[in-house]
Amino acid sequence: MFFNNTNKKSAAKVIDAEPDPQLHHSHPTPDSPESRQRKRELSDEYFLLKNRIHTRLLDMVDLSMIDSLEPEVLKTQIRSLVTKILDTEERNAPLNMSERERLFSDIEDEVMGLGPLEPFLKDDTVADILVNTHNQIYVERFGKLELSESTFKDDAHLMRIIDKIVSSVGRRIDESSPMVDARLADGSRVNVIIPPLALDGPVMSIRRFGKDPLKMDDLIMLRAFTQGIGEIMKGIVRSELNVVISGGTGSGKTTLLNCLSQFIPATDRIITIEDAAELQLKQEHVVRLETRPPNIEGKGEVTARELVRNSLRMRPDRIIVGEVRGSESFDMLQAMNTGHDGSLTTIHANTPRDALMRIESMVSMANLDIPIEFMRRFIASAIHIIIQVSRYSDGTRKVNSIQEITGMEGNVITTQEIFSFNPTGVDENGKVKGYFRFNGVRPQFVDKFHQVGIEVDREIFNPDKIVEV
Repeated sequence: MFFNNTNKKSAAKVIDAEPDPQLHHSHPTPDSPESRQRKRELSDEYFLLKNRIHTRLLDMVDLSMIDSLEPEVLKTQIRSLVTKILDTEERNAPLNMSERERLFSDIEDEVMGLGPLEPFLKDDTVADILVNTHNQIYVERFGKLELSESTFKDDAHLMRIIDKIVSSVGRRIDESSPMVDARLADGSRVNVIIPPLALDGPVMSIRRFGKDPLKMDDLIMLRAFTQGIGEIMKGIVRSELNVVISGGTGSGKTTLLNCLSQFIPATDRIITIEDAAELQLKQEHVVRLETRPPNIEGKGEVTARELVRNSLRMRPDRIIVGEVRGSESFDMLQAMNTGHDGSLTTIHANTPRDALMRIESMVSMANLDIPIEFMRRFIASAIHIIIQVSRYSDGTRKVNSIQEITGMEGNVITTQEIFSFNPTGVDENGKVKGYFRFNGVRPQFVDKFHQVGIEVDREIFNPDKIVEV
């Protein structure tokens, strides 16, 4: 049964969520202090009404049956119950039809989804949801942050939604463990930090990913790179070169990694390793692995390094590490050096040279006491290509450099830049202007292209051909 046989009553002091001007004799201006105060009072009363109905609804619902019901059936049941509560226990609530519909929708979101966040999770234009406090939610659309009108009632309301997210992936968050990474059912990545570390209340960040990862044509249309650059990157993946995608936070590293992975042959066995699963590979022969944090006793942790090591026993053709952050970089490089060509990973770094320095420092975290020159030769032989991505002031993301590792000179890793994006300024609308340009050098990887039957038009590397954006 969906219903429990309970018959509790609750007292009701109710006022509608948004005032009807016809109910008031005086009409303060919309921006007056009186109007703002009245709006806050009405909002508080609406939250109280919604919370009373939500609490009463949970008393009447068999929670064990919720997951087994079809969404439309569950919505019908919720609507029926809320109507019953409004018509009996909350009959003094002067809600008009639009306000009742809003209440139905909000209660559905509380029971079936993530409350005030649910509309953003249904909006494909939203890339990030940033909850700074219970009453301040920012969202990112098209590379720009905007303050939303949605809020949680209080910290307790926000924590209830956080607990719902965290418990669904078998994790926990409390004062003794105040930080957690999780993911939503749609693959969105969630990070939460709560007091005492977060001074103003719980903080939550949600990085969203589209249902279908962007394809190369989509990124070309968005002017992230040109058609010629896209063909080069496609050839890099198909010819099994090892690639590191470097960039800052929010620069589009995972988006590009998803895009490039589409060119891995369907016959290859791919193993992905991530801290929070967010890659969306479409091939059939994919094994997805995810790290695990320690439990409350500090036991049970499974690190990225352990998963990389284990993946080598799983007969992979290619290994994809979502992001290298520590000592697992050594094992990733070892895999690249021992026949697992065509592997890919990402790293937080602002330039290709910074990426190499970071990899060097992370390899040293493996505590293997490797001489610096040997370590650099190890890196230079493992990685073939570094693709640098950047986010610009107008919110656009671009591939701004592709560099090929060419070897060593003394104890220095040498690279050559194949192409670059060169910004020239911004227009009157704040859009970044610039041009893509190949730098005129013939990459060493062209020989590898030929070995696997990929033909490259030499004219593509002509430095006189620039593409302005």
